[in-house]
Amino acid sequence: MKTVSFILACLLAAFLCSNVQATEKSGKSKSPDFGPNVFVFDQKTPTETIQSKLNEIFKQQESSQFGPGRFAFLFQPGTYPVDVNVGFYTEVLGLGLTPGEVQINGQVHSEADWMKGNATCTFWRSVSGMAVSPPDGTNRWATSQATPFRRMHIKGNLVLDDGGWSSGGFISDSKIDGTIKSGSQQQYFLRNTNMGGWNGANWNMVFVGDVNPPSGDWPKPPYTVVPETPVIREKPFLYVDKKGNYFVMIPDLKQKPTVGTSWENGNASGVSMPISKFYIAQAEKDNAASINAALAEGKDLILTPGLYHLEASLKIERPETVVLGMGLPSLITDNGTPAIEIADVDGVKIGGIMIEATTTKSPNLIMVGKPGSIKSHAANPTCLWDIFCRAGGAFNGTADCFMTINSNDVLGDHFWLWRADHGKGAGWDSNRNANGLIVKGDNVTVYGLFVEHTQEYQTLWQGENGRVYFYQCEMPYDPPTQDAWMRGDVKGCPGYKVDDSVNTHQAWGVGVYCVFHNKSVAAENGIEAPNKPGIKMHHTLTINLGGNINHVISGVGEKAPAKVVEYP
Repeated sequence: MKTVSFILACLLAAFLCSNVQATEKSGKSKSPDFGPNVFVFDQKTPTETIQSKLNEIFKQQESSQFGPGRFAFLFQPGTYPVDVNVGFYTEVLGLGLTPGEVQINGQVHSEADWMKGNATCTFWRSVSGMAVSPPDGTNRWATSQATPFRRMHIKGNLVLDDGGWSSGGFISDSKIDGTIKSGSQQQYFLRNTNMGGWNGANWNMVFVGDVNPPSGDWPKPPYTVVPETPVIREKPFLYVDKKGNYFVMIPDLKQKPTVGTSWENGNASGVSMPISKFYIAQAEKDNAASINAALAEGKDLILTPGLYHLEASLKIERPETVVLGMGLPSLITDNGTPAIEIADVDGVKIGGIMIEATTTKSPNLIMVGKPGSIKSHAANPTCLWDIFCRAGGAFNGTADCFMTINSNDVLGDHFWLWRADHGKGAGWDSNRNANGLIVKGDNVTVYGLFVEHTQEYQTLWQGENGRVYFYQCEMPYDPPTQDAWMRGDVKGCPGYKVDDSVNTHQAWGVGVYCVFHNKSVAAENGIEAPNKPGIKMHHTLTINLGGNINHVISGVGEKAPAKVVEYP
């Protein structure tokens, strides 16, 4: 009897184990609990119900620039005759493997009505994974920083302004059948996008690996065209299979030059991870301890919409860990620790999060690798997408630096690192913040880098063989006097600094602007870089909207506004 019982117990255990493994492999989790601020629609959801919820959340979020609301709308494959007006801290996702699986017959748009057409403060929102057929043939996406537009197919034209000024944006891996009209956009970055045409130019437009980019000789018009994207991994995304099972697709790393979208010739290549591999965090119940426990167990992580008050750093120590934010979740550094610390390991993937400093000063908000990291990760780099840091705005915050990259070979794809120039805490002696980005690792590549208003070097590059494709920077508005903003006997700090020790570095489309409230304040240089054969700075410029920048780059170029085609 004992032998029979033992055999039966073993068979039962084997069955249960195989069942669990089969569940993980199949991804059977048809109704993940994404929490109260995620709304999932399918073809059975009445159109009136969908539109009502979209309208309700938009009304709440339209002008909620520094509010606590965080929301995500998920559309399962199908066709939806709805109008999707996207407000602050709202993410809209199509859950297909390709954008064409989710068809929106209407606009998926962002307007600046709340500021009477001025879109310069229309921040923090995101759309991806949909095909859009606008009724009048034109879709509007009038936004500025921190508004990623990924894996979209616009079956018509795309307009990027709303009549007033707009100040920068990011489009990648998308197809626009008609013309993209930039209008009042001061600067813009596009990567791996297939467009029917482009119309418009102001200060700095950069196109990397795009199909049918505009032609012209910089700076008239100010188009910087890089024909191919040298290396990229597209951002992971959530999708649903035909049985209703949820997965996260991890697109392949492309180490050979690419042009155009990843999906037009069929499904993007990559690895599908079942949702059962992920710990789904909710701000109402999770903190650093519970999230770190899940990470230590080998789980990957989905951060659902909300404000996560962290008593300690999230520790990313396992190679290949995936952390995916949904609905622009905010990680708030309550005790002055970094929000995220990433070990010097292969293949970490983090995307779609905001990190906010508090009055307890943090040395860094996100650390990639330990100081002195020397390992090569060229075959499997850490990748970061849509990382948005801020000090001030919703509440006061202070940090020495927003992001420090110590690891080698890191790929960055769209950062906005922002010391608040308005909102709560915005003041020279309150939201103290020295640096935006410090790069110490070698072979680091960043696409679409926006850094603004920090009080010392906004970007300081100390690693070798760095590459930046598009840079937008506003110097701090608020130095009270020139004496308060000096480096020894040099006026101010450049917006982009390549350290004197660096021998190899390249950047394309680098714009630094000043809007000093005290118009007697000046910066000596917008950009600084050593004059060495391995340093190549392509298409650099300064803009003056108040005060002055005396030179574009390392003593070269006139007072702002000015342009330098090539340096040195």
